[in-house]
This record gives sequence, C-alpha cells and structure tokens, in this order.
Amino acid sequence: MIAEIRKNAEHKMQKTLEALKSDLQKVRTGRAHIGLLDHVQVDYYGSPVPVNQVANITLVDARTIGVQPWEKNMVQKVEKAIRDSDLGLNPATQGELIRVPMPALTEERRREMTKVVKNEGEGAKVAIRNLRRDAIAHLKDALKKGDIPEDDERKAQDDVQKLTDKYIAEVDKMLAQKEAELMQV
Repeated sequence: MIAEIRKNAEHKMQKTLEALKSDLQKVRTGRAHIGLLDHVQVDYYGSPVPVNQVANITLVDARTIGVQPWEKNMVQKVEKAIRDSDLGLNPATQGELIRVPMPALTEERRREMTKVVKNEGEGAKVAIRNLRRDAIAHLKDALKKGDIPEDDERKAQDDVQKLTDKYIAEVDKMLAQKEAELMQV
C-alpha cells in the first residue's frame, strides 16, 4: 500500500517535470530549433494539422529554420500559418523553401522571458507540492483505517518529502539552465 502511494506520487511528479520541460522548450531563445514549430497548425484541405505533418522541417543554420512543404500548393498556407502563429516569426519564401529566421532577443525581452520561465517553474513546484499533500493525505487515511502502522506511516511521509525535495531541486536545475540559455548573448 505504501509502495503504491509512493510510486503513484513519483509517477505524477515525473509527469509534472515532463510538462515543465515541454513548456520551457516553447520559450524562445535566440537559437533556432525545430521543436519551436510543433504547435503551429496548418489548414490542410479543410482540417488543421501540425506543420510537421505537411512539411519537412530542418535547421538551415543556428538562427534559421527551413520548412519545405511536401506539396507545392501548401507553401503559401504554411508560410501564413507560421506568420499568424503567436511566435512572432517572419518567414520568407525562396521557391519551395520557407526560411524562418530567429530574430535577435533584446536585453529587455530576455528579462521578460526569464520572468515567464520563473513563473512556469513556480507552477511546477506548486503542482509537486500538491502531489506531496495528496500522498500524505492518502497515508493518513490508511493509518486511520488501520491498514498501516504509525511507524511505517511516518517513514513513508519522510520518503514522500525526500521525493518532493528531489523533484523541486530538479525543477530549480531546469530553470537555471533555461535562464542561462536565455541570458546568453
């Protein structure tokens, strides 16, 4: 029972870390990476699909993404979808290749992005602490029902706390890496 509660809490904390990692990848640094266009939707014969399902996405260089639609008639639609996305990108078409240059980040914009990153991290920490609270509540319920002895419940609470500390430290590490990446000129 205790192992099951701990395993469940750890699994959910891991999911929280993965969600944070995904969110942090969307925060743009000065460098180009193909994951940046993952959530851009293109109108493909009446239905919205991710751009990576209608085009080949590559890195042309460190600051430019190349998008090459598989069908010629999709070039304009893909370019429009990238331009209309909330990423603030300005694609330029060269024949069948769409070049998406990454604009340089100003110092002010970097500081704004750092605040966004800290906010995302704080949200992840709150989620992890809520998972700790839920796990401890399950342990206390099990103790009240008489399913587990008091000593085991106390040890399990300590275990859950150590698990929480470990994941919060991981969040801090991810935030520090992203902030360093953002502030790098």
